[in-house]
Amino acid sequence: MSFACIFVPDFPMEAILRAEPELRSQDVAVLEGKPPLQKIIAVNEAARKAGITPGMTKLQIEGCGGIALRDRSELQESAAHQALLDCSQSFSPRVEDFAPDTVLLDLSGLDKLFGPLPAIAREIFRRAWRIGLRTNVSVAGTLDAALLAAHGFSEVTVLPKGKESEVLGSLPVEVLFADESDSKDDDKEEVLETFRQWGIRKFGDLAALPGVALSERLGQRGLELQRKACGRRNRTLVPSDPPLLFEEAMELEFPLVLLEPLAFLLSRMLDQLCARLQSRSLAAQEIHLEMTLENGRRDSKNTFQRAIHLPVPLLNAQTFLKLLQLDLKAHPPGAPIVKIHLHIVPAKPRPGQAGLFIPCSPEPEKLELTLARISAVVGQGHAGPPKLLDTHRPQAFEILRFMPAASENVGFARARTPVSPRNDNFGGTGVLARVENNLESENHTAVNLVTALRILRPPIPVTVNQQEGKPCHISSDKRNQITGEVVWAAGPWRSSGDWWEEDAWVRDEWDIAVQEKIGIVLYRLIHDLIGGRWLLEGSYD
Repeated sequence: MSFACIFVPDFPMEAILRAEPELRSQDVAVLEGKPPLQKIIAVNEAARKAGITPGMTKLQIEGCGGIALRDRSELQESAAHQALLDCSQSFSPRVEDFAPDTVLLDLSGLDKLFGPLPAIAREIFRRAWRIGLRTNVSVAGTLDAALLAAHGFSEVTVLPKGKESEVLGSLPVEVLFADESDSKDDDKEEVLETFRQWGIRKFGDLAALPGVALSERLGQRGLELQRKACGRRNRTLVPSDPPLLFEEAMELEFPLVLLEPLAFLLSRMLDQLCARLQSRSLAAQEIHLEMTLENGRRDSKNTFQRAIHLPVPLLNAQTFLKLLQLDLKAHPPGAPIVKIHLHIVPAKPRPGQAGLFIPCSPEPEKLELTLARISAVVGQGHAGPPKLLDTHRPQAFEILRFMPAASENVGFARARTPVSPRNDNFGGTGVLARVENNLESENHTAVNLVTALRILRPPIPVTVNQQEGKPCHISSDKRNQITGEVVWAAGPWRSSGDWWEEDAWVRDEWDIAVQEKIGIVLYRLIHDLIGGRWLLEGSYD
């Protein structure tokens, strides 16, 4: 069997450099604690060469110019740890979550997929670098040997089977305690002091000691450490199945006010999230953005949240960025931003296969961007396919979110536009026939009538004068001054509904003929009895 270990040196530092890769060329130190007792817990190589070491206080390095100081971020460390797990599970289904900075993998049987063990180790190293983490990767025949090699050697190390003791022999004895918790610090210091007194500095020195003499002085603890130094101690891999969390967070050094620098940071975070999704063969279904604002409050109003629900699972960082930009332009935060938290709800990618005799549909990414741009113009919730509501209220519909799979089931297929003119419930022959007969009886010139009702959206408010309970004159300030005498009117037809709810409606409907400058025009006139308004709902063509 073969195992691999991925170790991230200076993990708090790497978590910050992953979020801000431009800092890799600078001197950087990570601080922990409350002012003024902040201490350095991690530094990068450039800062180490400048003489800065962990344990120094912030006051000690304030005189050193050109050093970028960052506070330790648990959110960024959690995101970096999840990215490390995603990288590991893109190779092997058997992964042990050993520590926040260490992951163990079972490589059995992976040679047929990725090639020999050195090629697998190099590919793991490259993939971890692509997600923004500088790691040490080691491969060995036992878990302990791989773990110690990853903590002792830089970059990629492959231990040949049977030669673990030779390769590990050059490591300092301090590496023996890399896999132990901090609760054994007292025992660790005691054993290391004993080794220093004996002149034991390397793994090879410890492996050369006689086992009986070592057991007499250090007991089973000494024999256990000797087996680790020889690479012979073996333990069982404990696979873990952590929940899928695709989150990225960033705590800003200075508050952001403009959308352009915010978009730059969001682009970087989306690239990292999409890389993690791709390593898991997943796509995004929902995008949740949460930002902490600098407005002097300490309650829930200090948080700004937005959510984007995608119609189909997508995996395109540029598309996600453009959708967030359009949404933030329509709904600005209203205060400077000090913290950004981005969360993606994963989903399986949508399989698609084009048919030979089916028209090509637009790409989901381009279609979603087009709908987002339209919504930015007409308003949120005003763009999408309509759906008739389950009510008797005429022309009642709602705008749904566009879903390609359900687009065939919604629309205006059942709408009343256009419809045939009504036949009333009193045995009439229809509005147009009644109008034609009435006009001919009054010696009016016959007109060409078309049995189609054009619905006016929104309805036109009008002022109506009545005579003997019927409309006799209408006027409106809209739609080219609709004004004229009512030469014929039929109605009213009263309808009502939803009386059990607050949004009840009662209305009278009239079919009228209006003498205008262009001739006689037929309209559908509505009298809203609850609101008291007169509306022109449609015209007959």
